Amino acid sequence: MSRTIDLRSDTVSMPTAEMREAMANAEVGDDCYREDPSINRLEAMAAEITGKEAALFVTSGTQGNLVCLVTQCRNGDEFIVADEAHIVTTEAGDFSCVAGASPRIAPSDRGILTAESIRSVLRRSYDAFSPTRLICLENTNNRGGGAVYPLETLAGIRELADELDINVHMDGARVFNAAAALQVPVSEVVQYVDSVTFCLSKALSAPVGSIVCGTKEFIETARRFRRMLGGGLRQSGVLAAAGIVALETIPQKLPQDHANARRLGEGLGEIPGVSADPVETNMIYIDVDPSLGEAQQLVDELAARSVKCSAVSADRIRLVTYHQITSEDIETTISVAQESVAAMTSVPAGV
Repeated sequence: MSRTIDLRSDTVSMPTAEMREAMANAEVGDDCYREDPSINRLEAMAAEITGKEAALFVTSGTQGNLVCLVTQCRNGDEFIVADEAHIVTTEAGDFSCVAGASPRIAPSDRGILTAESIRSVLRRSYDAFSPTRLICLENTNNRGGGAVYPLETLAGIRELADELDINVHMDGARVFNAAAALQVPVSEVVQYVDSVTFCLSKALSAPVGSIVCGTKEFIETARRFRRMLGGGLRQSGVLAAAGIVALETIPQKLPQDHANARRLGEGLGEIPGVSADPVETNMIYIDVDPSLGEAQQLVDELAARSVKCSAVSADRIRLVTYHQITSEDIETTISVAQESVAAMTSVPAGV
C-alpha cells in the first residue's frame, strides 16, 4: 500500500491546501477586544448557517458543551441525557467537576431520545430532588453509530421542553452530517434547540475549533464562561480562517463520505465472523465474533496492513470516513479486512 488509511476518527482529517493558505493570509486582531475580523466573520457565518442570533468560537467541542452547561445550569441542577452520550462519557467528567450538574439518564434507541423517553425519567418537584434544567441531545450520536435525530422527534422534544419550561442543548459535533443525511439545511435541524455546538475539526476538517450558537443574550453569558475556562484567545483569526473555508467548502462533500461509509459497512458485513450496524452517516460500527478473537486483534491485523481503526470494546470496532478517504480507500480497506480475518482464522502449519 502507498499510504496509511486512517479510519480511527474524522478528527484525523487534515486541513486542505485552501485552508492552509487562508490561515497564512488571515487578517487578525485581538479577539478578547472583539477586534479579530476573521473571528467576527466566522461567528457571523455560523450564526447565519444555524439560524441563531449569535455564535462564539471555542477551542473544542468539549469546551463548547461545557460552556453551554455552565451557562444554562446552576450547581446542583440536573440535565437529561442519553446513556453513552459523549457529554457524559468522554469529556473528562467536566459536567460534575466544573458545571456542578448531574446527568439523569433517559432510555434511548441508538442514543436517540424521544419526548416519551424523556418524560419517563422526569421527577416531580420536590426539595430532595435536583431540579431538571436542561435536555442534552447528541446529533449525530457517536456511540449510536452516527444515528440521526428525525426532525419530528426533535419537534416533539421541543414541545415537551416548552411545556416544562426548560432549555434544550444539542451537542452537534457532527450536525452537518445529520443535515446531509436528512437532506435539509443545518438550520432546520437546530431550530428546535436553544443552544448548539458543532465541531470544525471533525468531518469539516479544519485543524482546530468548535462553535457555540444561541441567542445574543446566551452568547454574551457564554463568552464570560469561555474566558473563565481559558478560552479567551488573542489573534485567533488564524484558526478562524480555516473554519471559514471549512464551512464554505466541506459540507457539500459529506454525502460522499456517507456513501463511502455505507459501502464500507456493506463490504465488512459480508466477511464471515463480522457483522456491521446500519450506517446512517460517516460512522461504521462492526462486531467481531468471539470465534475470531477479540476486536483488538483484528485492529492490530489491520494496522499491520496500514489500515487504522479503533476497538471500542472487546468485540466492537469503530471506523469513520471523512472527505480525504476515497472510494478506492474503501475498497482497499475491505480487501485488507478480508486478509486480516483470514490471518486470524488460519491454523499454523504443523499444529
